[in-house]
Amino acid sequence: MRVYLSLGSNIEPERNLRTAIDALHDQFGELLVSAAYRTGAVGFDGPAFINLAVGLDTDWTPQALDEWLHALEDRQGRRRDVERYSSRTLDIDIILFGDLLVDGPGHLQIPRDELEQVFVIKPLAEIAPNARHPVSGKSMAELWRAHPAHDQPLEKVDLP
Repeated sequence: MRVYLSLGSNIEPERNLRTAIDALHDQFGELLVSAAYRTGAVGFDGPAFINLAVGLDTDWTPQALDEWLHALEDRQGRRRDVERYSSRTLDIDIILFGDLLVDGPGHLQIPRDELEQVFVIKPLAEIAPNARHPVSGKSMAELWRAHPAHDQPLEKVDLP
């Protein structure tokens, strides 16, 4: 099954994102990786985030993948005893999982509401322009072209 993830960090982001990409590659093999973009924090005042999207293939269930991703976040120092909207070493969300719709358990939600955010849709449209939103049926390219920030420049960041 083709899965798309959103990765973000605003604490040592270059190192944490590179480590996460390497771990994803080690576990799942070939990856599609978007450019990385610097965007402001959403929902709180804090340092800017670096965000990117990753596509991978897996035969895991959404729940199994979500648990593995949480463990990866935890290994990189992700704190869960702080406000939901706060700085973080690593945040990985499953954005699309084929054409599945998932609501729970816990915070697992596919597609993620954050798909409407520029830091998710821009990188995702870059690597999966023809992937379709399982509810609206619109492609990622269509969603990005319709986004209010579509014509605003985004700062690309090179990861080591």
